[in-house]
Amino acid sequence: MTGAVPISWYLTLSAVLFALGVAGFLFRRNVITAFMSIELMLNAVNLSFIAFSYQLKDVGGHIFTFFVMVVAAAEAAVGLAIILAIFRRRHSTSVDDINLMKW
Repeated sequence: MTGAVPISWYLTLSAVLFALGVAGFLFRRNVITAFMSIELMLNAVNLSFIAFSYQLKDVGGHIFTFFVMVVAAAEAAVGLAIILAIFRRRHSTSVDDINLMKW
């Protein structure tokens, strides 16, 4: 196949996206930003699943990506509900201000 993008490019992009997600999660102090960073990491892993699935001509990576997306959607719904409840109580979305879960 001429003109096909090599799998190493997809894996490099996936690694860069995952690293950006980890950096956003570790260095940002906003809950929403940390939440978006987790979603970015999940999508980076999905990209590598799809790349390997295409390379190996196997549908397993596509199916696993579908399940990861379903779990990510459920996590987004529950996570945003928790963030909204904490914001209503504390009037802040800073990670440092959230100690509500201790008690």
